[in-house]
Amino acid sequence: MKRVVWMVLVLAIASVPCAAQNRSEDDYTRYELLAPDTASFKIVYDVTAVTPGAKYFFNPIRKGSEASDESVVDLMSGAPLKFHEITGAEAREAGLPRADLDTHYIQVELARPVPDGGEGRVRILKTYKDAKSYYRDGELIVFNRPLGIKRNSVVLPNGYGLVSANIPVQVIEEADGRINVSFMNAYPGEAPLIVKARQVSASAPPAAATAPKTGPPPAPAESGPRERPMNEIRVSERAFQDREIVYFLKEPDTHAFALYHDYTETREGVDKYVNVVRAGSDVSEPSAKVLDTGEALKTEVATGRELAQRKVSIDEAVDPDTKVVLIPFPAVKKGQSLRLRISETYTDPARYALVDGQLMWHRSFGRPRNDVVLPAGWFLTTSSIPAVVSQEPDGRTRLSFWNARPDAIDVFIKARRSS
Repeated sequence: MKRVVWMVLVLAIASVPCAAQNRSEDDYTRYELLAPDTASFKIVYDVTAVTPGAKYFFNPIRKGSEASDESVVDLMSGAPLKFHEITGAEAREAGLPRADLDTHYIQVELARPVPDGGEGRVRILKTYKDAKSYYRDGELIVFNRPLGIKRNSVVLPNGYGLVSANIPVQVIEEADGRINVSFMNAYPGEAPLIVKARQVSASAPPAAATAPKTGPPPAPAESGPRERPMNEIRVSERAFQDREIVYFLKEPDTHAFALYHDYTETREGVDKYVNVVRAGSDVSEPSAKVLDTGEALKTEVATGRELAQRKVSIDEAVDPDTKVVLIPFPAVKKGQSLRLRISETYTDPARYALVDGQLMWHRSFGRPRNDVVLPAGWFLTTSSIPAVVSQEPDGRTRLSFWNARPDAIDVFIKARRSS
């Protein structure tokens, strides 16, 4: 009997990683529409596998779509990865127990097992032919596809202009003249996206090539001076940005909160992270790691004066007494990237405190994704900016702010202690 119980426990424990084999985060999909009569579009899908110990990632091939030109890249090293197209039954045998038997999958062999608390970042490229999603409607072309991924962009064929989009989108002209229609889906389900476009010219020249070199004429006196000439304004795709930060508030009378900040460093030659501490804040307990490998990085807190004496160059001017968190890492090589997690604890009486018996938090968020976790025993009463509100496994309240705008949001939160 003891042997039977022992075997049952072993099998139960062994099945846990398989059940969670395909957990993922930070998904981003780019759809590049090809010539309309082909009913085809190229897909660039960036995804992060987060199941600890996982050696494979399974990407379903959407029903009704005919896939071709498939390839997979490890985003840390830039190297190609091995993959196979398999059936749902084969996916179940390979470690995806809930695979749909009527669906085919791309089984990706990860460059390294996902480290505990780390990530495995991959880019999957493929071309879909799907006449139900991409088709002509008279003089218009239509991309009509429900999208469950949270960050997406649809790139029109060259020479086509946007006519309509049924959900709010950011519109950007790319360097080759194509129009990029981009959005962040903050809703829990699929976004029923419908994008319509029409041909406007044989080819569209890049904006940079046609922008005037001398700048616009002076603004009328009543409108005040412009901060920057309009032809020098550059717009970047917000949905593609992958910076995120999570704040864990401690008891408000401590004025303290822990945080971790994830970002991807892609710039060739960059070999350090520098965080200039905001005025009025104090920082402690810094730590960092490379999420791709789980490797811990050395950290230090220095003043602007100390960095100047050591001739450590940073991208912004820093007052001599301002504190700076400095984290060196191996220089990024061409075509490669590092996903970093920076953890710190801040004390900031001006922006986080117990006021009139209530928890109050006031901070601007410039990143696309920002989460705030209230301390245990407190319930939310006010949030100045719309947020998705959820509950952590331990009962704490979590607010998720997805900011699709390119500017910062001014977040003010209040909470009361539960009785």
